[in-house]
Amino acid sequence: MNPEVIDQLKTHLGANGLPYAIPIHPNLVHLTLALFILGITFDLIGVLFPIQKPVFKFLAVPANRSSFFEAGWYNMLGSALITLLTVAAGVYEMMLAQPLPNVKSAWGLSAIDTMLWHGVGGVFLLGLIVVMAIWRGFQRYIWERDDGQQVQWTYLFSGLFIIFIMFVHGTLGAHLAAEFGVHNTADMLLRLGQNPNLLLR
Repeated sequence: MNPEVIDQLKTHLGANGLPYAIPIHPNLVHLTLALFILGITFDLIGVLFPIQKPVFKFLAVPANRSSFFEAGWYNMLGSALITLLTVAAGVYEMMLAQPLPNVKSAWGLSAIDTMLWHGVGGVFLLGLIVVMAIWRGFQRYIWERDDGQQVQWTYLFSGLFIIFIMFVHGTLGAHLAAEFGVHNTADMLLRLGQNPNLLLR
């Protein structure tokens, strides 16, 4: 891309280094995480429902197994769909990133290494989440259609492992914002020599 075009674009960026007031990627990331974790959690509750049934009965909570599996499926489907937007927003916002130079993260990585790992990891996680949603759909509509237990244990363990990968991946994103000041409004204002306490009220 022409450097002059990039310089023109930079004149329209706000204090957070983006052409809009609130970064989109971090907000969508939390929606992705919540939907995925809830999808696995509801399916886990559905699988363990026979053990937990007396607890629901004691608490007078009207619950049935199929409702937990319904919630698990729709949360996983929602996670896969929203993650497409999450990754797209992340790639766009990463192209506009201006990290602090000569800084190392708590993990000893430079800004460019952290951005590369976070970017590649995001695309990898998108693939995993889409595969999990497809796997969940096969279990729901084809394989386990007449079975009381709609999901397999391997699916649940895979989901728990992906949640761990999300934790590691999210930590890289947190390093970008907190340690390298990427799209952090207060950090950018300090770099410009302005007082965020006066401007961000």
